[in-house]
Amino acid sequence: MQTTSMKNNTEVKGFILLGLTNNPELQVPLFIVFMLIYLISLIGNVRMIMLIVLNSRLHTPMYFFLSNLSLVDFCYSSTVTPKVMAGLLMGDKVISYNACAAQMFFFALFGTVDSYLLAAMAYDRYAAVCKPLHYTSTMTTSVCARLAIGSYVFAFLAAVFDIGDTFSLSFCMSNVVHHFFCDIPAVMTLTCSDKDTNELILVLVSSFTIFFAVLVILISYIFIFITVLKIQSGEGYQKALSTCASHLVVPSSSHSMDTDKITSVFYTMVIPMLNPVVYSLRNKEVKNAIKKVVEKTKYSLVFSLDLLHK
Repeated sequence: MQTTSMKNNTEVKGFILLGLTNNPELQVPLFIVFMLIYLISLIGNVRMIMLIVLNSRLHTPMYFFLSNLSLVDFCYSSTVTPKVMAGLLMGDKVISYNACAAQMFFFALFGTVDSYLLAAMAYDRYAAVCKPLHYTSTMTTSVCARLAIGSYVFAFLAAVFDIGDTFSLSFCMSNVVHHFFCDIPAVMTLTCSDKDTNELILVLVSSFTIFFAVLVILISYIFIFITVLKIQSGEGYQKALSTCASHLVVPSSSHSMDTDKITSVFYTMVIPMLNPVVYSLRNKEVKNAIKKVVEKTKYSLVFSLDLLHK
């Protein structure tokens, strides 16, 4: 007779997400909070993309990467948040096998792209501050496109590897995921297969992504810091700092191995909302672009009202 541990993983029809809380008194307030966070994230990131696309003064390498970061943050948040809100509002905690795999794939994909884009932005700031005379020849349109495409391609390969590594296992112990989304470590705990090798592969792939991104960012800003210290002019010093200020404070939403729910809420929902806010508040060019859009909108409204009155 075939034992339970020999069952094929395709026999699993779906998983049950345990969610954030089973307290009915907290579900509606949490739904409202997450809905507001998601709306702010959606509006903030879409607004950032539109500002950069429509304003020719923002057609520079830094804003090219920033528009991609905003797109990724929006997609990253959308991978998790809508399902969480549905669970809180309607109690829908069931997720199919394929939907769980898809959520896990896109979560890993966008989280990894986010890390690589932050590394590309750090390299861009290094070129702007440390080699300003060669900046235009270094950060060409072709180079920026290759860095962005490379970020998506390598992230795609890493995500495929992660999903293949996870769903090659058999799931027969339980179908209850002790999390509010299909995070890889949380799903892996449900396997009845020997997962030591799979976990090692997962750690190696994730560690490479994090190590590579952190190394590029660290080296870039070490050189930037050294260059800034050598600048004699107070005005040049301030300009160099302002060039990097936004990127220095932007949070990273890269994939974390931590399955703590509160931490997960922060990096899956809050950080994607904060990135456009940070850049809007810290960057003069973005603030000027927003002011111009507001002024044009006011002018259009006044003009339309005048026509109506006539």
